[in-house]
Amino acid sequence: MASSSSGNSVPAAEAVQVLVSSLADDSPIVREASMAALKEITFINPLLVLDCCLTVSRGGRRRFGNIAGLFQVMSVAIQALDKGDVDNNYLAKLAKIATSEVISTKELNADWQRAAAGVLVSIGSHMPDLMMEEIFLHLSGANSALPAMVQILADFASSDALQFTPHLKGVLARVVPILGNVRDIHRPIFANAFKCWCQAFWQCSVDFPLSSVIDSDIMFFLNSAFELLLRVWAISRDLKVRLSSVEALGQMVGLITRTQLKAALPRLIPTILELYKRDQDDVAFVATCSLHNLLNASLLSEYGPPLLDFEDLTVILSTLLPVVCRSSDKKEHLNFSAGLKTYNEVQHCFLTVGLVYPEELFVFLLNKCKLKEEPLAVGALSVLKHLLPRLSVAWHSKRPLLIEVVKLLLDEPNLGVCKALAELIVVMASHCYLVGPSGELFIEYLVRHSAMFGLQRDDTERSRESNSSTGGYYPFVYKKVEMKMDAATLSELRAICEKGLLLITVTVPEMEHVLWPFLLKMIIPRVYTGAVATVCKCISELCRRRSSQSGGVALECKARADLPHPEELFARLVVLLHNPLAREQLATHILTVLCYLAPLFPKNINMFWQDEIPKMKAYVSDTEDLKQDPSYQESWDDMIINFIAESLDVIQDVDWVISLGNAFEKHYELYKPDDEHAALLHRCLGILLQKVHARAYVRAKIDLMYKQANITIPTNRLGLAKAMGLVAASHLDTVLDKLKNILDNVGQSFFQRFLSFFSDKAKMEESDDIHAALALMYGYAAKYAPSTVIEARIDALVGTHMLSRLLHVRHPTAKQAVITAIDLLGQAVINASESGISFPLKRRDLLLDYILTLMGRDEEDGFSESNIEHLRTQSLALSACTTLVSVEPKLTVETRNLVMKATIGFFGFPNEPADVIDPLISNLITLLCTILITSGEDGRSRAEQLLHILRKVDQYVSSSLDYQRKRGCLAANELLLKFRMICTSGYCALGCRGTCTHREKSDLHPTLSNLPSAFALPSRDALRLGDRTMIYLPRCVDTNSEVRKVSVQASHLYFSISLSLPRPVNSSASNDIELSYSALSSLEDVMAILRSDASIDPSEVFNRVVSSVCILLTKDELAAALHGCSGAICDKIKQSAEGAIQAVNEFVTERGNELNETDIARTTQSLLSAVIHVKEKYLRQEALGAICSLAENTSSRVVFNEVLVAARRDIATKDISRLRGGWPMQDAFHVFSQHSVLSCLFLDHVMSVINQMPTLGENPSQDESSSHAVDSILEDNIARAAIVALTAFFRGGGKVGKKAVEQSYASVLATLTLQLGSCHGLASTGELEPLRALLAAFQAFCECVGDLEMGKILARDGEQSENEKWINLIRDLAGSLSIKRPKEVPSICLILSKALDRSLRFQRESAAAALSEFLRHSDGFGPLLEEMVQALCRHVSDDSPTVRRLCLRGLVQMPSIHVLQYTTQILGVILALLDDLDESVQLTAVSCLLMVLESSSRDAVEPVLLNLSIRLRNLQECMNEKIRANAYAAFGALSTYGTGSQRDSFLEQAHAAFPRMVLHLHEDDLSVRQACRNTLKCIAPLMEIDGITAVFNTHWFTSDHRGDYEDFLRELAKQLTQNLAARVDRYMASIIQAFDAPWPAVQANAVYLCSSVLALSDDKHISSHYYNQVFEMLVGKMSRSTDAIVRATCSSALGLLLKSSNANSWEDVRLDRADSSHRGHEP
Repeated sequence: MASSSSGNSVPAAEAVQVLVSSLADDSPIVREASMAALKEITFINPLLVLDCCLTVSRGGRRRFGNIAGLFQVMSVAIQALDKGDVDNNYLAKLAKIATSEVISTKELNADWQRAAAGVLVSIGSHMPDLMMEEIFLHLSGANSALPAMVQILADFASSDALQFTPHLKGVLARVVPILGNVRDIHRPIFANAFKCWCQAFWQCSVDFPLSSVIDSDIMFFLNSAFELLLRVWAISRDLKVRLSSVEALGQMVGLITRTQLKAALPRLIPTILELYKRDQDDVAFVATCSLHNLLNASLLSEYGPPLLDFEDLTVILSTLLPVVCRSSDKKEHLNFSAGLKTYNEVQHCFLTVGLVYPEELFVFLLNKCKLKEEPLAVGALSVLKHLLPRLSVAWHSKRPLLIEVVKLLLDEPNLGVCKALAELIVVMASHCYLVGPSGELFIEYLVRHSAMFGLQRDDTERSRESNSSTGGYYPFVYKKVEMKMDAATLSELRAICEKGLLLITVTVPEMEHVLWPFLLKMIIPRVYTGAVATVCKCISELCRRRSSQSGGVALECKARADLPHPEELFARLVVLLHNPLAREQLATHILTVLCYLAPLFPKNINMFWQDEIPKMKAYVSDTEDLKQDPSYQESWDDMIINFIAESLDVIQDVDWVISLGNAFEKHYELYKPDDEHAALLHRCLGILLQKVHARAYVRAKIDLMYKQANITIPTNRLGLAKAMGLVAASHLDTVLDKLKNILDNVGQSFFQRFLSFFSDKAKMEESDDIHAALALMYGYAAKYAPSTVIEARIDALVGTHMLSRLLHVRHPTAKQAVITAIDLLGQAVINASESGISFPLKRRDLLLDYILTLMGRDEEDGFSESNIEHLRTQSLALSACTTLVSVEPKLTVETRNLVMKATIGFFGFPNEPADVIDPLISNLITLLCTILITSGEDGRSRAEQLLHILRKVDQYVSSSLDYQRKRGCLAANELLLKFRMICTSGYCALGCRGTCTHREKSDLHPTLSNLPSAFALPSRDALRLGDRTMIYLPRCVDTNSEVRKVSVQASHLYFSISLSLPRPVNSSASNDIELSYSALSSLEDVMAILRSDASIDPSEVFNRVVSSVCILLTKDELAAALHGCSGAICDKIKQSAEGAIQAVNEFVTERGNELNETDIARTTQSLLSAVIHVKEKYLRQEALGAICSLAENTSSRVVFNEVLVAARRDIATKDISRLRGGWPMQDAFHVFSQHSVLSCLFLDHVMSVINQMPTLGENPSQDESSSHAVDSILEDNIARAAIVALTAFFRGGGKVGKKAVEQSYASVLATLTLQLGSCHGLASTGELEPLRALLAAFQAFCECVGDLEMGKILARDGEQSENEKWINLIRDLAGSLSIKRPKEVPSICLILSKALDRSLRFQRESAAAALSEFLRHSDGFGPLLEEMVQALCRHVSDDSPTVRRLCLRGLVQMPSIHVLQYTTQILGVILALLDDLDESVQLTAVSCLLMVLESSSRDAVEPVLLNLSIRLRNLQECMNEKIRANAYAAFGALSTYGTGSQRDSFLEQAHAAFPRMVLHLHEDDLSVRQACRNTLKCIAPLMEIDGITAVFNTHWFTSDHRGDYEDFLRELAKQLTQNLAARVDRYMASIIQAFDAPWPAVQANAVYLCSSVLALSDDKHISSHYYNQVFEMLVGKMSRSTDAIVRATCSSALGLLLKSSNANSWEDVRLDRADSSHRGHEP
């Protein structure tokens, strides 16, 4: 086979052959492993690897499935050859093979073909001449493999340019003549080859002169190829051909002669430019790279002048400009990288041209800009921006020309041009191009486009027209702008302009004289509104720099007439302050600018602004905090108005104020009507007019204000109304005259409006807007007007029906406006009253009726209100109603009832939207409280009104929804607060608020008899405390903490009020009063606790509340509370229902002796009603507990009679077996039977009832008389009720039934247990009825004795008939019993121990299952334990495997102290059962061994240590994973006993088991892996192997990754060969045996470990004894194994062996020719 120069023959050749053959394996992991192994060993003997590859390659890819992998190995092997190993003939043979594969198909770029090419390239690295000869053989025109050969030459040139270049002449000599016959499909390959060959030339030129590399012949071939590529290929229809040809030409232009290049330019340039028409990034990049090379070769040559005039370059430049445009826009596309590279290459092209023709290029670019065509203009601007810094010297004199051209582009609407132009302007500014007026023009351009975001075209045009017509502030006139409003592009443009402006301002000091004060002109025009923030930043920066110049700002501004006046700046900036959250902190920057511009304004304003403006800046500084305040906008607007007012007060310059008013007037055209700035502008003008005394001026301005206002827009309408109100503060009559004129000009009566609905809806809407605006203006005029003159105006407005003309509106916002106006009128009356000017509001009830009408829906009128708007309308209406109810005269009863009916249902509104609902509910509560305060003539009537309102609210107090309960409780609490105020402080009958002489009379003590009847207090009975208490008590323990707190407050208020009222006549004890006040004080303490600590335990709070309430209630109130407890117990909130039951228990326990039999009966009925109606079982039990408490603390007989009567009624009228949720009366019987006090009483009562009944079970016949039948039915129902009660008593755990069972508990349970086994045996045959009957009996038994856990176990698993499941059932029952009744266990065990001798197998199994569990709790058994152990040991040979394993399990489950006592017997049983034929018994035995070894003594284990070890080793080969894992774990546990006299014997066992454990460390089962890891760590110290512990502590040892495990095996093999050489022989034998293990993973592990040991061992004995054997086995397994993991590991193992220390024995081995020939011809 193989020959070697060494004495020790290694079958390396055969191994390598097998590895090579495995390259064609079906499994990818085998192929990868074989290839990795071959690549690793190829450096040892590359010739052998090549021999083997050569052998299998002769059949080609048709016979070898992975020829690509084979060629890859060959390529690596060839590269690994030393110079001395290089054989010309041998490499020629390999080259022939690779070439034959390449030429065997017409395919190109297949994986195997690329691999074969790699072989040839590797050969070329050693013998380039040989490779070239082989390639040259196939470089003929008729050869189909010609493209592949050319591709190989290209690869070789790319990989080794220095060795390729000398052969280029030969390559060109053969390739160039055949280029004309190359097909189109192959031309890209040839073109790419020329590119690679030329690149090889350029690489060589780095080290050698280009002239020494290229001679005349090469130049001739290159010129010929260049001409062919240029004239034929470059104009092909195939894009790939054209593209590859142009790319090659781009590399060749620098190598051909200048003469040929010059001649080729007319054809080459158009060819390259033609590619740009494809509009593809990759194509454009290739074309641009080639063009760049062409321009460098043509223009920057060292050997002569430029070959191209600038006129010749214009076509190129014109083509490149659109490419710049496209490439600069690639940020929006996915292929951004390609676009950026193309952009850079294009700029390099322009720079190359600019270096030669700078002036001509400058003129060319400017001319393209003038065309204003987007691609050309954008490209030219981008190139100018790029070249301006680089050609600044050459272009310095051209600045005026550039500026003029850029001016022409300022009107260009195209966004691409705008962006490029903005960027160029910034670059020009940085190079001092912007000076004088032209500089201002460019700055204005940046400002204008900074403000473009969201600006529509028509707005732009409208603004320009208005500015031009007024001779205003927009100094530049532009053509019509038509622009595609792309938000993303506009945003980019805006960002460019904003950043450019700031950059110029901050970094270019030379621009300061251009920017200042020109930027002030950019503040006023509407078109620049969006840029104000940026402009203000720039102005602030400029002013900061110039602040050192005293008076400089004012002087410079006054020196220029074209700047806006200070009043105009102020008017514009204060209105723009409106939005404090505007982008870029607009408000802050405006305020900063105002501070800097203060010198422009009257002198006395500066100090005021220095003090006020920082406060305003601080308010808007934290926008996130600002957003938390829902009214931030209103507050900020008020701050602005106050700022203006105070500024005007400080200025005190009438002319300046008038001028400012005129500026405000002009600025109306700057804002849209729907812009909130317009609303603020109204208010600004209004506050200014308030400061003006010229009435004519004021009248003119309010006329203008109304004319400019768009009252169809709510915000504008509201701003106008507030402005009118501000004016009315100083000019009320003028404002009212204006409003009357507007109202008179509406020109429509109500009837006309009604008709307009059918004719012209738009007119009705317009009229609604006018009426809404008028209403608001009247309202705010009344609000701001002086109180001294308002009465007559309100009387005129209301009394003359003028207001009624404003009330017929239908639109939602119009309704809200009218309601707001009515509210403002009422507030004006109240404000006047507070100022001491009181007067009644006429027609108040009519106004209320209007409000209630307006807050209703009017779908039929054509307006569909949204729910949100309707809610807002209702909220405003409630607030207005409250205002009107508060004023004189008092409400009539009819009006009061109408208001309550219309509003009380608002408590049921949903909780969202909270920002609308919360104010609405607050307004509703306020309205109810106001109604209560203003209602009633005396105490009783007010109490009745209070109860009436509270009863309306009760449905929400007891709601199932948290938010409704909270609303109801808050309303009740507020009502009671107001009522207490009336009772303790009185209420002025004249409606006075605050302190008045009338109220002082009502503050007298209520018991005085000389009070007027209007102030008489109600009696305590009128408050119905008993009924109300059961309403609020459940809420005191509500799940919502806020509800709990408010309910406690309400209860305290109720009792506080009651104690201040006259007590009943029959109540006289003074100690009752003291107790009551003490209880009331306790409630106050609870309230204080709830206010201070909301997290306190609710139950503790509720206990104190109930205790206090129990004391505070009178006897009659207590009875009333108990009579009404059913509703409270049935509360929809579980926690509240529990609280109600607790309260009933407390009341009955503490004061039950005060109840008579009638009260007891009614209370029992109420509780039973609650029991019937509650849905939750737990609450039912609690309610039944309350009945028990009532029976225990009152008359039990009355309670029992009521319960039985209820049961009789149910039996007579219902099918109690089908009641949903069970029969409540049966639950009552269960509760009575379980009660420690009542059980005997109830049993006696039931037995007495049964004893009084006739014989049961006989039903009356149908033909008996009617009266007799009715009596019999009644008697039978009573009897059935009593029997049901008795049965329920027994099943519920009553003592009478339980006592009899307790006396025979052990025998009953033992019998049931044994019968359970028998019945399960029958169930396994299909007879299920006995089992069901027994389970029912067992359940009854469990219920009787109270073993609920046993009952649950039976209910869960009772009917499971599978063997293991019913065994577990018995064990669970025994375990439960051992815990619950340990004293009964010995007696039961004695019976069951004897039952083990019974003949029925299922009974023995039942007994064994129970005993095995009872032994777990066998402490205190005494002598019985010995008897049980002996019994179990006797039955380990039972016929039933179940009995055998249960007996063993019972023995090991004893407490550890007993296990130690009987360890010898237990180990003997385990030793016997380890050899059991049943696997389940074996598994139990090995598991129990693990348990016993945890606590066994050395003396008990040592006698059987060796036997246990042997048996465990046998089990380690079991196919059952659990047995295998436990056997390994138990072996590790035995290692702790292997240190005594049995140490040597056990150590031998450990060494025998050690290899197997290592191999099973990475088997398929995870539990076995972990057991082996633990066991190895246990036995490692015992084996005393140096270094092995460190190996076991590596991450390889614990990892489940295959690669880590193999690393562990190598390290372990290293340690074994170094430190345990004596044992390696035995280990090797054991490992080799594992080659045939039933587990593929273990086989693979054995292969790898064995190979690792052999590779690392220096022991000649091991090598000589096992090396060849293992080689043969590995070779055989690679060919025979069906498992891929085994074959792959064999490949890796062979690689290890071949790389081992024996490598020198085969490094010169070669494959025999005969063998090679033979294998090469094998089929």
